[in-house]
Amino acid sequence: MNELAKMAIAAAVAAGALVLLPLAGFADDGASPIFGVRIPQGYRDWRLIGVGREDGLGELRGIVGNAIAVDAYETSKQPFPDGTTLVKLAWKHVMIPGLDGAFTSDAPTTVQVMVKDAAKYASTGGWGFGRFIDGKPVDEAQHMTCFGCHEAHASAHDFVFTRYGR
Repeated sequence: MNELAKMAIAAAVAAGALVLLPLAGFADDGASPIFGVRIPQGYRDWRLIGVGREDGLGELRGIVGNAIAVDAYETSKQPFPDGTTLVKLAWKHVMIPGLDGAFTSDAPTTVQVMVKDAAKYASTGGWGFGRFIDGKPVDEAQHMTCFGCHEAHASAHDFVFTRYGR
């Protein structure tokens, strides 16, 4: 390869790096920044763990868990075992006219994922986090807030907000 061809390749690589530079802090492969968490395949078929409502955001939330999570909840295993995965789906809610405060879900807003791996995520209580909008992970800054919130409000329950009702 001659010197001119080598310079052209080097310039193309450098230009490609410059194009990707603004994407720093975003996952480019469907995985969340910081944690590398992905939306699990088939999660919409998992068992319902609980529901929630976030008045400040006008959201309804459903939390589902994989088989490991369900077993942990049913047998009261604390801390949750490695492999536990919880997914929170959030939707905007809309009032149903004429039904005195009744509401239903509207457009989905986010999918949030927690994955337990005590060794891999030791610095965040054993949990890795992912927050996704339209199937794409949000930026690193948003992911940096996940554990702090769970630590402040759910540390007594292995950093998990959702309880399991029977």
